[in-house]
Amino acid sequence: MRVTFNRTCISAAILGILGTSTALAGSASTAVDVGSLRGAQASQPISITIALKLSDPAGAEALMQRLATSTDALYGKFLTPDQVEARFGPSDADVQNVTATFTAAGLAVARTSATTLSVTGSLSMLERMFQTSVHQFEKPASVKGPAFTFRAAVSKPVVPAAIASMVQGVVGFSTQPTLHNNIQRAPATFNGAPAQRLSAGQPGDLSAKFGNLTVLDFDSVYDVNPLIARGVNGTGRTIGIVTLASFTTSDVFFYWNSLGLKVNPNRISIVNVDGGSGPISDAAGSDETTLDVAQSGGIAPGAKIVVYEAPNTNQAFVDAFAQAVHDNRADSISTSFGEPEILDDATLGGTVTDPFDGEQVSTLQAMHELFVVAALQGQSLFSAAGDSGAFDTVRDFGQGDGFTTPLSVDYPASDSAMTAAGGTTLPGPQMFNTPGGILTIDNPVERVWGWDYLEPLCDALGVTNFFECGIFSVGTGGGVSSFFPIPLNQLGIPGTQLSQPGQTFTETDVSPPMVFFTFPAHFPGRNVPDVSFNADPETGYVVDYTSSVNGFGQEHLGGTSFVGPQLNGVTALLGQKAGHRLGLLNVELYNLERLGFSFGPSPAIRTISTGDNWFYKGRNGYAPASGVGTLDVFKLSELTH
Repeated sequence: MRVTFNRTCISAAILGILGTSTALAGSASTAVDVGSLRGAQASQPISITIALKLSDPAGAEALMQRLATSTDALYGKFLTPDQVEARFGPSDADVQNVTATFTAAGLAVARTSATTLSVTGSLSMLERMFQTSVHQFEKPASVKGPAFTFRAAVSKPVVPAAIASMVQGVVGFSTQPTLHNNIQRAPATFNGAPAQRLSAGQPGDLSAKFGNLTVLDFDSVYDVNPLIARGVNGTGRTIGIVTLASFTTSDVFFYWNSLGLKVNPNRISIVNVDGGSGPISDAAGSDETTLDVAQSGGIAPGAKIVVYEAPNTNQAFVDAFAQAVHDNRADSISTSFGEPEILDDATLGGTVTDPFDGEQVSTLQAMHELFVVAALQGQSLFSAAGDSGAFDTVRDFGQGDGFTTPLSVDYPASDSAMTAAGGTTLPGPQMFNTPGGILTIDNPVERVWGWDYLEPLCDALGVTNFFECGIFSVGTGGGVSSFFPIPLNQLGIPGTQLSQPGQTFTETDVSPPMVFFTFPAHFPGRNVPDVSFNADPETGYVVDYTSSVNGFGQEHLGGTSFVGPQLNGVTALLGQKAGHRLGLLNVELYNLERLGFSFGPSPAIRTISTGDNWFYKGRNGYAPASGVGTLDVFKLSELTH
């Protein structure tokens, strides 16, 4: 199955991704091409990343499944990095051929993981090697972000023919920021109409703490406390965080200490990848990194934490995961950064050109093979499924802002070697002071997180159009991948769906309208998410954070950004109790779903049967809105061996 990718409108279409992504041409263009890099700039060294192909990707995928299947004879017999490289890595001859090709041109080559090489040389040398030209671009300041500059190739880099068959992709000519975090804030106003939130519920009720929940509340809601009571706190486990923003370590220790959690003051290690993430920055997402560490480390207070900090570029994202996998220090790894899947690649498993600058990449497949290597080593991976409901492009491109709103999913959550973290809304009353009096919205049970349940509030404020009200399409990411076929662990699971027909991503404010991407109809794609926890900021959490603008204080947040690190912390507990790593958690989650552990009076998986993410509805069983549901962590631990 292939998808249509229209190159004629690419430069015009990639505009304003959170104020950081920029068009080169067309009506929406805001970046200025200031020309090729000359003189000292052209002679300064840069590094690009070359992703090589696994020698036996099908065999690696099959073994990944077996190692995580509790009834298989190979369960838990994970490989070391050297064993993975020897068995599935590119052949020594291929690595030598690729290395020799670059070194003969005067470039320096270093192997950074089983499947990645770092190639360093002057910009002019790399331009000659890949037959391209790199220009500098300036992005002026806007309401979405400050001014910045970046470099990018203006023509498609060409891999030398002698090694093209061995190379999965090339990233690094572009330094354009592309990825967003998945934090969501409760709005202060709805189309300008203020809505004051009032404390709901009786003192002591969970609903009275909505917006101020902590990891201790998570432990109570999702049945972690019996494990903690038995001394299972993550001791002996190591949590990995891949992030694109730095953080203030004292913030997370303040948070843990304020909750009475006993933690090792030396538990955090920071690994700077590609120079690191730079200074603390609200715009970059430092609050994201703070909550990732605080949540995962608060659920598993005995675990060590390794934070891989990298700049916000596609190359650095690849490099950060390559480093985390190559190090093999972390038993589980989460990230809360992502981007619409369609911006990462254009054909399943094929070599394509980057939507913005024409870099030759196969980012999806290159990253997927890294994730498979991680699973072979027993590392469990988690990613936020997104906060834009079933319409992932809305977060980056808006609703009615010159682009259509197709059904779409977020990456890397859509990768089939990743556990996608979806979101719910906790049950209980929410109270708002409106011009017509106090409005109470009461969700009787935990539901799929989708802000369409706030439509009565919009009506009470006199904003009858939910697009104008600002609630569309906020909610948990979920849907069907256009690139990854449905994996073995999801085959035959009732509730999984095919992709919907008639979906295109089109720029509409140009004449004629330009179709950027046509989604495959009825594609049997990987369904996301896999599992969910509370992510609605209306029933959300408190974060202690030192803002780059306002200094130290508290933020009240939600988003699937919370769920990925929470699953990371939960996995540290499960791994400690089981006495080993768990690998790809999806394998056992779907096996338990098949065996009926989401049903009955005391299920290990709590199905979410109500609510929706603006398209996909909750149901008894799997749904591409909440996945298999939420977890009863203690009961799940009793089934994990």
